Amino acid sequence: MEICPKCGLPDQACVCDQIVKSSQKIRVTTDKKRYGKIVTIITGFESGIDVKQIAKDLKNSLACGGTYKDNVVELQGDHKSKVGDLLIGLGFDRDSIGE
Repeated sequence: MEICPKCGLPDQACVCDQIVKSSQKIRVTTDKKRYGKIVTIITGFESGIDVKQIAKDLKNSLACGGTYKDNVVELQGDHKSKVGDLLIGLGFDRDSIGE
């Protein structure tokens, strides 16, 4: 049985990811890019979070394109109202998500 080096619990009962996700201060905003296109920008991810996987899950759920870079996720289109609920579904606290 493998033991997590951070929390000392077995890997099946490890709570490190949940603790890291609950301590984030995530900010969801929109911005206008070239030619008047709207993008949704999600910032505030700290180290220890797999931003690539979060971006992939959000893009699949919203059926849109986007990218991630330097712990910032950009989604094509105005998805500000939907992103909060999706982030809560991914394990983030409702109180940590701001606009």
